[in-house]
Amino acid sequence: MAEPDILTEIYNTIDPFRPLEAGDPKYVDCRAVRGDADILVDLGREIVRSRESTCQLYAGHRGAGKSTELLQLKADLEKKGCFVVYFAAVGENGDIDPEDAEYTDILLACTRHLLEGLKMADAKPLLSWLKGRLTAMKDLGLTEISLDGLSVDVGIREFARLSTTLRAVPSERRKIRDLVNPHTVTLLQALNEFINDAKKKLPPGKTKLVTIADNLDRIVPIRQDDGRSNHDEIFVDRSEQLRSLDCDLIYTIPISMVYSNRANDLKDLYGNHQILPMIMVRCPDGSLNEPGLDAMRAVLAKRILDNPLVQKTMPDATLEADIFANADLLQRLCLSSGGHVRELLLLVKEAINYTDVLPIQTRAVQRAITTIRDTYRRTVESDQWAILARVAKTQRIENDDIYRALLFSRCVLEYRYFDEEGEMHCWYDAHPLIKDIAEFKTAVDRLEQATGGGA
Repeated sequence: MAEPDILTEIYNTIDPFRPLEAGDPKYVDCRAVRGDADILVDLGREIVRSRESTCQLYAGHRGAGKSTELLQLKADLEKKGCFVVYFAAVGENGDIDPEDAEYTDILLACTRHLLEGLKMADAKPLLSWLKGRLTAMKDLGLTEISLDGLSVDVGIREFARLSTTLRAVPSERRKIRDLVNPHTVTLLQALNEFINDAKKKLPPGKTKLVTIADNLDRIVPIRQDDGRSNHDEIFVDRSEQLRSLDCDLIYTIPISMVYSNRANDLKDLYGNHQILPMIMVRCPDGSLNEPGLDAMRAVLAKRILDNPLVQKTMPDATLEADIFANADLLQRLCLSSGGHVRELLLLVKEAINYTDVLPIQTRAVQRAITTIRDTYRRTVESDQWAILARVAKTQRIENDDIYRALLFSRCVLEYRYFDEEGEMHCWYDAHPLIKDIAEFKTAVDRLEQATGGGA
């Protein structure tokens, strides 16, 4: 029997919300079971080879591992002569409220983080822009800084204050946007002057500047009265501004957006976007995909068995016998996650909450599955059960708002694989945790009756 502090150690080692830095020994290469998705090739090669500045979009389900992959890309680009400014625009320490985001918020976040990351550059253009707004900012109660007190460090703090206030103080949000919106063109001009000066002063061996704005895929879609969404306004209407920063750019984008009727517009504006699919733990015919399951087991092994305290007190431990009561329990968790890494980690943490000593037993795993399954049950709206049943049966999705909403909420998951001829296949399925919910089973029965067993 393991001591309880081992459980506490494992619980804190499994952090579902912290991406892995490049070089982290817990990283598992899952390209082979993600449709050969390779960010170093899919995004990195375009940046390294292009003589012009590039702007690329990166999509995938939230929690699928995009941030971890982007940090791998950051490290690889730095080895190849790039200076990379990476920041998480949305999140616990981010600049943007995912429930209420506009283009202005992204521009201010980029300005703040470029200022912080490129301290070798001349900030006068941005300070001049800020000086032109100081009187209005003071009138709105957004600052107490005078023109005489505006230095580079103070300017950085003021942009950080604007960005932080946008996220944290909803009552001030409209004031800031109304202040900045009429002057976004001049802010972009000042930012590009700053960027171009920075590119002249990059450290030895660095020849390109790359900016990565992560977590924009978390921006919640809001449908407007005219039928368009805030995603349209940000990524399509404001595409010229998003693309106009004079450096190589990567923005993450909601997966629902790349499956909208704006997909061709996005391709025309940004080029081909890249998608990070789920780890394929089942094949399209429902059979187990052992390589995918092995990858999910490896994810847990790296986090649990390689923990120093576990190695010290349980040096010969295995997942199948010492961490979990048996191999079937481990497999059940991997399958229940649908190949979604964060979901797997959340399930294990939840199971630990119902465990006093190792190994984790069947009852604890069942409680964890039931708890998270209930979250999905409450997420799905009444008119969406029939759609989920159809996706599970046909393994296809349609260009419709309901399907996009289900992709965004991870109730529908995307998988990819290549056949022997090198042809890529995409297929979709309802999240495995949904399939045991009574409403889903009822919807499946009704679909079977309506189609006589056909699609």
